[in-house]
Amino acid sequence: MKDKIISKASDMFLKLGFKSITMDDIAGEMCISKKTIYKYFCNKEILIEESTEAIHKEIHEIIDTIIKKDHNAIEENFEIRKMFKEMFKSSDTSPIYQLKKHYPEIYEKVMLREINECNSAFEQNIRKGIQQGLYRENINIDSYIQFYYQLVFNIKANIVSEKEGQKIELEILEYHTRAMATPKGLLELEKNLLNYTI
Repeated sequence: MKDKIISKASDMFLKLGFKSITMDDIAGEMCISKKTIYKYFCNKEILIEESTEAIHKEIHEIIDTIIKKDHNAIEENFEIRKMFKEMFKSSDTSPIYQLKKHYPEIYEKVMLREINECNSAFEQNIRKGIQQGLYRENINIDSYIQFYYQLVFNIKANIVSEKEGQKIELEILEYHTRAMATPKGLLELEKNLLNYTI
């Protein structure tokens, strides 16, 4: 039952917002009593914390699956971008923005979790792109990881509209790729931009 509550709450939080969804809403949606929810979660903050952990785990499992598909480095980044677009398509307000505004302590924990996972994925992608001749060999990998991370998460945390945020994130991906790309990489980037629908 606990996992079912986390799953339903995660879904509702992403669609309708962390602030606006109440324990009553979740209980009503699941046709259970609020008392049942409180049996597993003594307050909404703990449910939000466990829900964000579950969302984090799901995102990174999907990213791992995309990486295993052996796309080239640029295509891989576009596939990951599509996954985020699909996952958050029903959210009006950016979930990260909501967390930062209404639950700053949980937001800090989420960011600490994300930094290691994301930086490792970004590094893997850059090394793969260099190996494939899509990214230049002489780039400072650590700096590029930092640039990309800061740009992406600043947007997520400071733009209210999820749709607007996703549009800018695509521009950040293009900017990041152009900064690293070889002539071969630029051709691959243009191909992926043509095939990507906002």
